[in-house]
Amino acid sequence: MTAPDLELAETLAREAGEILLRHWRNRDSLTVTTKRAGDFVSQADVEAETHLKARLASLRPKDGWLGEETGGTDPVARRWIVDPLDGTTNFLHGIAHWCVSIALQDKGNLIVGVVHDPVKGETFAARRGGPAMLNGVRIAPSKVRALGPALFGTGVPFGTMAHIDDHAADIARLMPHCAGVRRMGSAALDLAYVAAGRLDGFWERRLQLWDIAAGLVILRQAGLQPEGWTPQEPPEESGTVICAPPAIFDAFSGLVRHG
Repeated sequence: MTAPDLELAETLAREAGEILLRHWRNRDSLTVTTKRAGDFVSQADVEAETHLKARLASLRPKDGWLGEETGGTDPVARRWIVDPLDGTTNFLHGIAHWCVSIALQDKGNLIVGVVHDPVKGETFAARRGGPAMLNGVRIAPSKVRALGPALFGTGVPFGTMAHIDDHAADIARLMPHCAGVRRMGSAALDLAYVAAGRLDGFWERRLQLWDIAAGLVILRQAGLQPEGWTPQEPPEESGTVICAPPAIFDAFSGLVRHG
């Protein structure tokens, strides 16, 4: 009997997590390559992605694939979107905030999302039409009603990225109105944290689809409606994500979008 897609994604995320944990315990001996300034790929990323790609090729041979390290297959109706290690820089520095991110897209719609944190033993998961869950228990976003007590997450551009100044300006506009901003280093986990109410909102520009696909499913099934840089722009198309509970969304998005 074929495993349901969400169950399969959770199983594979945990398998990749075991691979990563073995490398995490011996990370000083890892082979690391610099893709660009501040952007790294390690032996751990590659091994985890190779495992996931091979397993899906065996279990879902008709499905397509998009992975951060190995690229994509020819377009088909269904494809798996994988970041084998979101938060590589944290991983390499011994900071326990990184994850495996696996999503399934069907006819352009994201329908399954799993974000697995191996160090903390936490698996955030959702499928379209079902609840967002953390280790099998339903999660919900924050009930914050105003910006003042709200805590937000973001990602700060690094290296030679062109939009560093834009993001610094976003932060400068937002900070006087909220309790704080955290840059924790894993967009996939940050989105899951918003769905679970650990962060009250999140925004970041120009992310890749594998960074956000699983998190978007989890956010939506938790009852949130993430937007792109404009309300009409889906985050999965633009790579820009803005999300927060409805009570603060307009105030939050207005500050980061327009000042």
